[in-house]
Amino acid sequence: MGILKAARIAVKTCMGVKPSENVLIVTDRPRIKIAEALAKTSEEVASETLLMVMRERTRHGEEPPKTVERAMCSADVVLAPTTYSLTHTQARLRASRSGARIATMPMITEDMMARGAMLADYKKVSKLTLGVAKLLNEASEVEVETRAGTKLRMSIARRKAHPDTGIFHNPGDFGNLPAGEAFIAPIEDSGEGVALIDGSMVDTLHAPIKIEVHNGKAAKLSGGPAKRLHRMLEKTGAKAYNLAEFGIGTNHAARLIGNVLEDEKVLGTCHIALGDNSTFGGRVKAGIHIDGIIKRPTIKLDGKIIMCNGKLKL
Repeated sequence: MGILKAARIAVKTCMGVKPSENVLIVTDRPRIKIAEALAKTSEEVASETLLMVMRERTRHGEEPPKTVERAMCSADVVLAPTTYSLTHTQARLRASRSGARIATMPMITEDMMARGAMLADYKKVSKLTLGVAKLLNEASEVEVETRAGTKLRMSIARRKAHPDTGIFHNPGDFGNLPAGEAFIAPIEDSGEGVALIDGSMVDTLHAPIKIEVHNGKAAKLSGGPAKRLHRMLEKTGAKAYNLAEFGIGTNHAARLIGNVLEDEKVLGTCHIALGDNSTFGGRVKAGIHIDGIIKRPTIKLDGKIIMCNGKLKL
């Protein structure tokens, strides 16, 4: 029952599927039960619902098969409960440009479908997310500090923020489900300082990872599963170390559970990412995108505090 309730929220509230529309569900074997629940709900509304099961990818940002890409570009609505994220792929970007409304759901679990961020009031999430995105759009510089040790600065001048509101009703809209973040691609080579990742990264809660950033790149990784993270980045080359994203969580129902998909939406957190940002306004194509969550940050935009120790000031 919990999975079907979330599936109805996804299909009817978040995607706003219409009787005339074609819906594509892209999944892999570990997420098949969730995909089937989404397909069942879609069939109650949509003209046609197609479920495609592909081989599980090996990392976030790895491209899907061309067959899947072509189907994505032909659909009105795409829902992608997959093990690894299709958000930061060229296939997703091309499908968005073709007019498909897309919600990616990487690492989604049945527990996440039954409680937490997925069951949020998305009108409330949308309003807050749009407000935070507006502040990012009006700013030129971000500063982030935490008592745990983060002290990071980056330029976002003339970059456009993306509001992941959870309401994807217009052609080309895209985001995650569960949703709830405003994110932006920092100017390449502008990041300087230290990010102490004390939430999740590489999809688990862990001892903190310290990322030393110089000229917009992760120059040194230490602590926690830093060696594992380094191996993941090394497989795709030097561009994987790019400081790709800065985001702020805006979902009041999200929980810090050790799954980046939900953790990065937690109100009172922010996150950075390494790797690809070419799909949301940056210039780096890396074939990988890995987020890391920072708890209880103080965030300044052009010197003005908008969040103090995790409390948003809007």
